[in-house]
Amino acid sequence: MSGLKGKVVVLTGAASGMGLETAKLLASKGVKLSMADVQEGPLKELQAELEKSGAEVMATVVNVTDRKSVEEWIKATVDKFGKLDGAANLAGVIGKQNNVAALQDIDDDDWDFVLGVNTKGLLNCLRAQIPYFNDGGSIVNAASVAGLIGFKNNGSYVASKHAVVGLTRTAAKELGDRQIRCNCFCPGPIDTPMFRQSAAIRGSKLNLDHIALKRAAHPSEAANLVEWLLSPGSSFITGTAQTIDGGWLC
Repeated sequence: MSGLKGKVVVLTGAASGMGLETAKLLASKGVKLSMADVQEGPLKELQAELEKSGAEVMATVVNVTDRKSVEEWIKATVDKFGKLDGAANLAGVIGKQNNVAALQDIDDDDWDFVLGVNTKGLLNCLRAQIPYFNDGGSIVNAASVAGLIGFKNNGSYVASKHAVVGLTRTAAKELGDRQIRCNCFCPGPIDTPMFRQSAAIRGSKLNLDHIALKRAAHPSEAANLVEWLLSPGSSFITGTAQTIDGGWLC
């Protein structure tokens, strides 16, 4: 057992990819789960599926770039479940110029969109969540291998994910006195809609020869890491950027 049964966890980006698999896994472990996403249809379908299995969940349409929307969601979560023990902040985007625009060619709109969701959106979540957090809780944020190294023609996304790592480590320092842990994870190739979209924008086939394991991960493999970082099994781990990249950076 992961030790998460009965814990209240909030999750962004729940309707697809890593968030979807994380929602299913946490619900199966007895977590009281409050899910958020901008995609109303898939989110409500997920809610119905999990409730049918007996899970205790709530689902809210939230745009993480809207601070008030995030704050209202977190308050509603605590009003319903009475506490907040964990957060998995997984909402993220790539821009339309991902893998194609050099720094001098980045559009303001594309930069603002990517940084707005990936960086400001995370800040909005942390600002809303921290005041309600129980001591001893755990926060997990979605960064990327692009938060650890540079990538050509990917400036907006790289900058946004480096910021996720920085916010994570800052939160770990600020919340450590309360025994609240904050970590992020840095995925390499994960077979998600966003990963496939990135290849489509680039206009090339997926080439994984640079990955030691020569494959992309299934989103459930990332969900397993999120669960562990939320759980007591990682009780002395905070401020880290955990890679899950199949040996990309080794």
